[in-house]
Amino acid sequence: MKLAALLALLPCMALAQDIRPSRDYLAPELRAMQDDPSRHPGWLWVDEGEALWARGAPSCASCHGDIARMAGVATRYPAVAPDGALLNLEGRIERCRTDHQHQPAFGYESEALLSLTAAIAARSRGMPVNVTTTGPAAPFLDAGRRFYETRQGQLNLACGQCHNENAGRRLRGDLISNGLGTGYPAYRLEWNTLGSLHRRLRACSLGVRATQFPLGSPEYLALELYLASRANGLPVEAPGLRR
Repeated sequence: MKLAALLALLPCMALAQDIRPSRDYLAPELRAMQDDPSRHPGWLWVDEGEALWARGAPSCASCHGDIARMAGVATRYPAVAPDGALLNLEGRIERCRTDHQHQPAFGYESEALLSLTAAIAARSRGMPVNVTTTGPAAPFLDAGRRFYETRQGQLNLACGQCHNENAGRRLRGDLISNGLGTGYPAYRLEWNTLGSLHRRLRACSLGVRATQFPLGSPEYLALELYLASRANGLPVEAPGLRR
């Protein structure tokens, strides 16, 4: 059965009239776990990221100081670099790694990059997303919006059909959210590990039987910026906890 037809058969809750924080869509027990570092497995990666911050010569700390100074940084990503490239937080870390530490890139979805990203993002937890969408960012935002609104795959579905039109409905036991990236990197119970937003986007592409783009691809980076623009003013939740 096609996803759109399945959604039509499910009991309808009140459709979301505005964009709500992702935690609002979590079951109460998951929300409680996300809010409690002692019960949230994702904080193991935060601890490792904080250790990595101070490790090496040069280390992240040798340039940036204590990791506490990263408060607010994650709220501004994705962002356009001086050379015109769109970078998310992972991309910014990788550039620091290669350009300033003169070390090989960690690689998308590596434990080291996930850990550092989680540790830096955690310093912005609870702060409002504040990505720039004008100037050099505008073309990327437009590309991300087109991706979000375009029907894709064998199921012929657009992102917005789930996360706008059906937000608040249930699908196979899950409550459909507004599809924000504020909780990533997130520990997903189905993965049994921490994962990036782009890993989740690839899973969405697979779900509608559409092309899965590479992790860190221009397509997913543009979409990530658009999702962040929809979340402007809402709190960073990373590391999130998802079913």
